[in-house]
Amino acid sequence: MVILLFIFLIFSNILFAAPQAKVPEPKIPLSAKKYVCYRAFEPVKVDGLLSEPSWSKADWTEDFVDIEGSLKPLPRFRTRAKMLWDDQCFYVSAEFEEPHVWATLTQRDSVIFQDNDFEVFIDLDGDTHNYYELELNALNTVWDLLLVKPYRDGGPSVHAWDILGLKSAVSIEGTLNNPSDKDKCWTLEIAFPLEVLKECIPEKKLPKPGDQWRVNFSRIEYEVEVKNGKYEKVKDVATGKPLPEDNWAWSPTGLINIHYPEMWGYVQFSGETAGSKKDVFEERSEEKVKWALRQIYYKEWAYRADYSHFTDKLEALGLKDLKIEGWLFPPVIQTSDSLFEAIYKNEAGERWHIQQDGLVWKD
Repeated sequence: MVILLFIFLIFSNILFAAPQAKVPEPKIPLSAKKYVCYRAFEPVKVDGLLSEPSWSKADWTEDFVDIEGSLKPLPRFRTRAKMLWDDQCFYVSAEFEEPHVWATLTQRDSVIFQDNDFEVFIDLDGDTHNYYELELNALNTVWDLLLVKPYRDGGPSVHAWDILGLKSAVSIEGTLNNPSDKDKCWTLEIAFPLEVLKECIPEKKLPKPGDQWRVNFSRIEYEVEVKNGKYEKVKDVATGKPLPEDNWAWSPTGLINIHYPEMWGYVQFSGETAGSKKDVFEERSEEKVKWALRQIYYKEWAYRADYSHFTDKLEALGLKDLKIEGWLFPPVIQTSDSLFEAIYKNEAGERWHIQQDGLVWKD
């Protein structure tokens, strides 16, 4: 099964063309959140209760904000998460302030965001391709899928892919689907088996202290009202359709699209146990290079939308502030009508690349 999946991934890079329209650019500066993930110091029982001492010692993330960041008001309800790991699993827990806990979907791989939900996104090597998505509602119904590429870059998503050995659980401080009372919150725990996650990282290596993943969390929240003793989504009077859902995220992307892995948070693995507070997040200079290449990617697609081809002229893209200390300027850009590759090189010969479908890599 794994062999067939990866044959599919390889050929999808050929069969699924890059997008033909302008790629929307985030409307906020890069402000990716950062988190040091410590080791659990005892087995984690996945029951949704967050009762283990390791969870009490782990730090909460910052409260979630609107997915568009400072462009929109703060969310109505508080959302926050924690992370841990051990030799077997990457653990995520979350807490959702919620006066009315409801859910309807019970079949695995339903389109869970039609309910209020929690979503996890994991890009192990930070190249923006081959990443994981998990969605979960208050009934603990899950939808797990693999994204070969972001949708903006032609996708596709592999809906039949399952996270073998996944464990998740929900706990509710209140009553599910009962409009007659007011609830406090719901919490969840998720255990992602590392043996499964490592399938989409070069050389299939398990994480080690100091490694960094790109991770994000999203919460979908609908406005609801009570009709005939049941929750219903509030509808737009003019259209008769439900009002658009709220999108709240740990690390905002600057537009209503969570599938911008370059905007996700950084999770750094620590060899210390939760509560030790010994590790400091390491800022890596390569991330400045990757972000500069991403600016070229955005502008190349904008240029192609106007002129029907890419350009190898940096000045034609209007990019003037891409100089990075220790890296040779200008970057090399190679193009054809339908393809491009931009390359940054340093004096030691290290090179970072980006191509038209957004893939970033180093050689």
